[in-house]
Amino acid sequence: MQFRRRLRPNANVDLIPMIDVVFQLVVFFMVSSTFIMTPGIALDLPQSTSAEPVVMDRLVITVVSTDELYLNRRRLDLVGLDGALSELGGNRDEQATLSVIIEGDQSVPYNLMVQVLDLLRRNGFRAVNLRTLEAN
Repeated sequence: MQFRRRLRPNANVDLIPMIDVVFQLVVFFMVSSTFIMTPGIALDLPQSTSAEPVVMDRLVITVVSTDELYLNRRRLDLVGLDGALSELGGNRDEQATLSVIIEGDQSVPYNLMVQVLDLLRRNGFRAVNLRTLEAN
């Protein structure tokens, strides 16, 4: 006499817990990743059709007015910017060329931008990029 089993083995793989774990991992990495943020100054950047992407460096100069210049997140005036750039220029090796990105509002006078570029050149910075918006 042969007995029949009432319980059959369950051979199905339950994917719901695995999907939950993968989703939680994706959310964790999205939240924990860091983003490079530039100072939160409202600028109306000029547009350019020949703009090229530039690698984000640590040295960003934001020009708002003569009395309001930012070196990364530090607020300076024109004289203070000269002092800060001379400190940075003296601390680096002569072979290394440090790239600088300049952001300026459309309403910034041309004379002020030339003064900032002149300060950079006097302090030994040769690789200067002007940040613009891509034209649509």
